[in-house]
Amino acid sequence: MTARMLPTAAATRKGILLMLLGIATFTAMDALAKGLLQRYPTPQVVWARFAGQAVLVTLILGPAKFLPTLRTQFPLIHMARSAFQLGATGFFFLSLGYIGLAEATALTDVNPVLITLGAALFLGEKLGPRRIAGVIAAMIGALIVIRPGAGVFSPAALLPLACAVSYAGNALLTRHVGQKEGPSTAMLHAALFGAIVTSVALPFVWVPITLADLPLFLLLGCLGTGAQLCVIRSFSMAEASAVAPFAYVGIVFATFWGIALYDEFPDQWTIIGALVIVGSGLYVWHRETRSR
Repeated sequence: MTARMLPTAAATRKGILLMLLGIATFTAMDALAKGLLQRYPTPQVVWARFAGQAVLVTLILGPAKFLPTLRTQFPLIHMARSAFQLGATGFFFLSLGYIGLAEATALTDVNPVLITLGAALFLGEKLGPRRIAGVIAAMIGALIVIRPGAGVFSPAALLPLACAVSYAGNALLTRHVGQKEGPSTAMLHAALFGAIVTSVALPFVWVPITLADLPLFLLLGCLGTGAQLCVIRSFSMAEASAVAPFAYVGIVFATFWGIALYDEFPDQWTIIGALVIVGSGLYVWHRETRSR
């Protein structure tokens, strides 16, 4: 195996800051999407998220740079990571119609541990007992949140877990190609793939958008584009295991938005489960950073 060039400390710090900014923006997008999903079908809201990104990236690039940016040496990898991104967005948005924003985010927050494990298995980063313990602890935390057999479990709770798996797959592939191609290529491929795939369903589910909601749809695309750019840049300039744990701040932002906008207060078991999930990831990150 050829040796990988490790990111510098400055690059890692920038990667962490970009991850924090990206997650904050993503939770704002999710909170906005939850409101739109009360009036519009999920495929239409998902389409708006990706179509908005496709338009924005195309406008930013301009006609001269569009085709050069679209060209890639890794078309299959970009198709796979775009499918993962579409799956992550679709699963999460679909879950918001059934469970609270904080609960959905808490379950999705098992993804940093999955990324850490996947980075060891597929990207050559070190695999040790702490990472394995972190994965097990995170899954225990997820079980506390969904509480199977306790009368509160619903199949909808599996949707954020599917989102976490999809997000992890997208992050690992982004990390793989991010050091070889610019973020614009990744964003353009993901946006076009998501917009084209969801456009197939639009004729069957389309609900006319009211004039009052049109700015919200536009804002949805802007927030998704900005958040995606931050996350892509984060995984491109720093190791996946170094920046992934900072995605846990999402549960704080999601809880705030859920309370402020939708009067959704997470129950004690959701809080306990979220703390177990967050604690498992932070423990792995702390111990491995210390060992380095």
